[in-house]
Amino acid sequence: MGVAASRLARAGLLIALLALWQLLSRGGHPDYILPPLDIARHFIAALGTRELYVDAAASLMRALPGFIIGTLAGILLGLGAGTRRGVDETLSPLVFLTYPVPKIVMLPLFMLWFGIGDVSKVLIIALACFYPAYINAYYGAKATPRILVWSARNMGASGAEIFRRVVLPGALPQIFAGMRVALALSFIVMFATEMINARSGLGHLIREAENSLRFDLMYVSLLTIAILGYAGDRLLRFSRRRFLPWEEGHA
Repeated sequence: MGVAASRLARAGLLIALLALWQLLSRGGHPDYILPPLDIARHFIAALGTRELYVDAAASLMRALPGFIIGTLAGILLGLGAGTRRGVDETLSPLVFLTYPVPKIVMLPLFMLWFGIGDVSKVLIIALACFYPAYINAYYGAKATPRILVWSARNMGASGAEIFRRVVLPGALPQIFAGMRVALALSFIVMFATEMINARSGLGHLIREAENSLRFDLMYVSLLTIAILGYAGDRLLRFSRRRFLPWEEGHA
């Protein structure tokens, strides 16, 4: 199946599901279940208001810094652990021991340490993003074929040149995979932090809509988060194609 045919099939499946949802809702539905056309109408109406843009901007100002800080730290330390045994033995046991702990449960501690403002929210998002970035960079570096490293050494390459020309290019596919997971986590954790304690943001908007039974605003907020997350993922996929043109078919 070609790329165009695959995209057409996915679009057709999505349209069919939305059409089925719309048809099923014609027979009557609870107030908290809105049909797709109603959601689209409310979303278009919300685009003409200032509130949606203010809350979306507030959410992005928490999610994106957390994503950047967490992924940058994870990639650097993951590559370091993947190429240096001392760093690996010191850092990896702690990372893999704490990885299963849900990061959102650390939010009360972060609020005590860093206050109830945006700093604690950004840092908890960064913590969530750190782990997939670290693990993927770590295994990406570990997966470098030793024969390539030995060949580079035999040709007189220094350690820095081996890292830059052999290890890093080989680890980039997994690094980008980790970044995509981290980006999704940044929005998930951002949403959770804003639901718990925030005075702005899309999560806060959903909580306020729930309290006032404004189900239309809930769906608008959820759709906005989905669109922002999808746009960010597409940007990462575009960046991957630019850095890894030989793997375009696997993006």
